[in-house]
Amino acid sequence: MSDDGAGDRRGAPVHHLLAQVGEHRETVRAALGEEQYALLLARLEALASTSADDDRAVRRAFQGVRVLLTRLSLPYDHPVHRALDSDRLAGTPPGPATVADARELAAALTGFPAAGSGPDPDQVPVPHQVPGAGLDPGPGPDLGPGTVLGVHERLLRAPALPAEEARARCGGAAPPSELIRLPDPLGGEHYPAFQFAAADGAPHEVVLEVNRLLLADIDPWGAAAWWLEGNTWLGGVPASLLGHLPDRELVGAAAALVEED
Repeated sequence: MSDDGAGDRRGAPVHHLLAQVGEHRETVRAALGEEQYALLLARLEALASTSADDDRAVRRAFQGVRVLLTRLSLPYDHPVHRALDSDRLAGTPPGPATVADARELAAALTGFPAAGSGPDPDQVPVPHQVPGAGLDPGPGPDLGPGTVLGVHERLLRAPALPAEEARARCGGAAPPSELIRLPDPLGGEHYPAFQFAAADGAPHEVVLEVNRLLLADIDPWGAAAWWLEGNTWLGGVPASLLGHLPDRELVGAAAALVEED
């Protein structure tokens, strides 16, 4: 994304920060590592999907992105660090334009086109069209492990409950917002099964506590990735450590991830 904002957005700290992440994406990725970089992509997508008119949701989603960036192991004078400092000192909250910035940055990091960008599809010839043959759809979207779609596909393969069963596990009431709910375009809503205790089927209290820290209500993909991917702090996959580690260690690991330095 360009750092040449338009109108009153020009030079805004939040816009400048996201622009610097895009410009220095390779060093950002190397500093985060693949696990945390995939989490950054998921959180950017959550921000990009937030309603621009919901100030509170935009601020919370941006905070999830910013917290990850504060943990970058980069030289102090790196442009992203300088942009973080400028954002912190200015104290300017993200606004509606931040959602568009996040969408543009996510497109730049994953290679997918940003909404509203690109040429008019009516003016673009159909690719791979061969006279006398059917249409070759060409390669599908990149589902590599470092892309947003790749992360989503992997997380959707984990054992999960449909919405009806999740409601039953919650005594017939609507599942609490702290539970991770993943939208599957083919199978409806997925509630990852690790969130529910095997003994009585109710949600684990420690899962609800950790999910609150991870902002699972606005970033379910990022929260699911934390639970279902390898965690170097804990030395394993957090979901598989439920009941084997003290709850306070799981909470502490999540708090260490999201707290600001």
